[in-house]
Amino acid sequence: MQELIQFMQTTGFLNVELGNIIMMAAGILFVYLGISKEFEPLLLVPIGFGMIVGNIPGVSAQGMGVENEGSVLSYLYFGVGKGIYPSLIFLGVGALTDFSALIANPRLILLGAAAQLGIFATFMGSILLGFNIMEAASIGIIGGADGPTSIFLASKLAPHLLGSIALAAYSYMALVPVIQPPIMRLLTTKKERVIRMKSLRVVSKKEKIFFPIVAFIITSLIAPGSVVLLAMLFLGNLLKESGVTDRLANSAKTVLIDVVTVLIGLTVGAKTTANVFLTPDTIKIFLLGAASFCVATAAGVIFAKILNLFSKNKINPLVGAAGVSAVPASARVVQVVGQQYDRSNYLVMHAMAPNVAGVVGSAVAAGVLLGILGS
Repeated sequence: MQELIQFMQTTGFLNVELGNIIMMAAGILFVYLGISKEFEPLLLVPIGFGMIVGNIPGVSAQGMGVENEGSVLSYLYFGVGKGIYPSLIFLGVGALTDFSALIANPRLILLGAAAQLGIFATFMGSILLGFNIMEAASIGIIGGADGPTSIFLASKLAPHLLGSIALAAYSYMALVPVIQPPIMRLLTTKKERVIRMKSLRVVSKKEKIFFPIVAFIITSLIAPGSVVLLAMLFLGNLLKESGVTDRLANSAKTVLIDVVTVLIGLTVGAKTTANVFLTPDTIKIFLLGAASFCVATAAGVIFAKILNLFSKNKINPLVGAAGVSAVPASARVVQVVGQQYDRSNYLVMHAMAPNVAGVVGSAVAAGVLLGILGS
């Protein structure tokens, strides 16, 4: 009988707390949204399952949790905490990215830059809500809608907030199709939504090969703090465009990025234990993240409208919403919203220009913040 009592005491049933139930329910909700609603399932399913894993009662007590040194989960989390996984994700993103639209119409870089306003607006908002400057910088990067960059910067400046920041960043990336369309419609007229943009010119192979090399040198000189992220991004793109390293490019954009995505999702989810996650600071981070995403979307749309005041070749302002770093989700949203008003207007290729510019922009912004605050 004593053995039975002792066994029961080691199970999770007698150690369940309300916080565990809430977080496991949240994890189940993430899995449901990923599978049933198809909201970025590659992100939400592993994150949601990780939240369930991390909140099983007794896991930490038996030395199996993320925070327990020497546990399997702690070793898997090492890649998150040291910025290894975000760098590998950027390699895969680079191998998946086509910079042709950006090369063909370089002025659209400005829309990607404008969307980074969300980062700095959130940085200021975080300071006003009582976060210190390191924490505020880490929270601000959520405004770029770039999960890997958010993890990279938080791991350097505010590792104690990494779980909340990463979860907020990936949650809003998944909710791009829900958050962006109302803002896009609010800030544009029906006449603006049906603007047809000039067809993009054909980009030569030489341009595609030289672009990642030149872009890497310029952006790294601006923000040396992000040299690893930028190097992996542009190396992945060079592997894709060179034409002689197809095996490496294919591995980076399929097997590698898929495995790393699973590891990031599982370990970030497992890090969000109830005692760490269910705090007032987490609520503030999610509210700031939502605000930053809205500001970033609005800034891109408004700046496109401003550019149209000085340009003969008009930009469809919807394209400005793609300046956030959620690739290619934001570009797809632009296409969907645009075709609701003109089914023969194809905006996705134009939208990819600010979309990929946003990826580079958020990495540069992170490097600038890291350079100023991390030294």
